[in-house]
Amino acid sequence: MSSVEPENLSTYADDDWRDRIIADPDLVLDDRDLMRALIAANDRQMGGNIVDMRGIAMERLENRLDRLEDTHRSVIAAAYENLAGTNQMHRAILSLLDQTEFTAFLTTLATDVAATLRIDRVRLVLESPEATATAAPHVQKLEDVLTIVAPGFVENYITAGRAVPHRQVTLRQVGDGSAAIFGADAAWIKSEALMMLDLGPGRLPAMLVMGSEDPHQFRPSQGTDLLTFFAGVFERLMRRWLD
Repeated sequence: MSSVEPENLSTYADDDWRDRIIADPDLVLDDRDLMRALIAANDRQMGGNIVDMRGIAMERLENRLDRLEDTHRSVIAAAYENLAGTNQMHRAILSLLDQTEFTAFLTTLATDVAATLRIDRVRLVLESPEATATAAPHVQKLEDVLTIVAPGFVENYITAGRAVPHRQVTLRQVGDGSAAIFGADAAWIKSEALMMLDLGPGRLPAMLVMGSEDPHQFRPSQGTDLLTFFAGVFERLMRRWLD
């Protein structure tokens, strides 16, 4: 059996690496740290007075790749977050569809729906000519979710008394929530989602309000697609209960 002298081992090792790189150059090209080391060695050989346009171009491409990778990660994270929000909304709607009694329907809104959507408080605001919480017995039982207000309150609350157009869903941060809506909890409500409801011909406007103690949970810059969908489903369910 032939043997290799110790002094020739390094030569065989070098030849082995050389053959492997020639056979598969991606071993080097795909290794970012190795490419940086090769570029740095090339720069040292060229000296400081020579401008390496190829090196500059590669550096710019590398920076652009880093930015693209960051954007890619952000897009994926946003997609997962949106998917999670959609799943939460679907579960909340299903919990409302499961109810067979109006009292249970509204109670679920303040309990299961609030927990699923991670909302601190949910209130259904109904306008009534009587504008009193003692208008009917069920109002007393549902005082933690149902708020009765005077006609015109919904429009005035959403627009803050200004003659300005508004969408079905309004997201905003507040210093303190409205005591007329949240009662004693108003002091720690720091952001809210307002969903205007159309309960059908001949009925006064209504509003669904979600309040949070987190000032960043509802912000004007956020998208409202999921909440608009939820409001559409909820107002249709309310119409059925009221018919």
